[in-house]
Amino acid sequence: MSVYLFFASGVNNFVKLPVMGSDVVELTAFTSEEGESLQFKDKITILGFFGSDLEGKKANAFNLAHKIYKKNHQFDEFQFVFLATPDQKEQVLALKEKLKEIEDPENWKFGFGSSADIEKVFYSLPAQYRLNDKTATDFVFIIDKEGNLRGRDDDEDFGVLFGYNAADYAEVNNKMSDDVKVVLAEYRLALKKYKSDREI
Repeated sequence: MSVYLFFASGVNNFVKLPVMGSDVVELTAFTSEEGESLQFKDKITILGFFGSDLEGKKANAFNLAHKIYKKNHQFDEFQFVFLATPDQKEQVLALKEKLKEIEDPENWKFGFGSSADIEKVFYSLPAQYRLNDKTATDFVFIIDKEGNLRGRDDDEDFGVLFGYNAADYAEVNNKMSDDVKVVLAEYRLALKKYKSDREI
């Protein structure tokens, strides 16, 4: 599949990860555990939804920490954002302590907001998934710096892949890991070209 051959391809043959949707609702209704504002703009974001079910999604967090975050967290404009309700703050702090055993969770943010605000962001995604009754889902999403949803339009198993099942270790380790790599490479290439143009 050509999208995954970028390591061996020339710049002119580089294929971007497809844009699956735009107009994802910004994160203006949410604040982090440190009280900071959050946003997609100018960040490559892994977006997830824990709602009021952090306890039930901890295994997902560890899958993602091991296979995605640990390998990519040093990329300056890369962040994880998981949306949760305010009653989950104590569990979030405990989870972040556990994440430190895997990698420094400096760029792993939790955004706190109401269930209605979580639903507003989730249902602005064009995906056909649903939140459960705790405003949570196993699926996580790649949002680019312009606030677009990225994914696959030719997936060998599902045809179209809007999000990645964080409960499925193989899907995280294979498909999601590859796709994050493609998006990060795309922006690195753009930055390299920008610097080269400025030097001319």
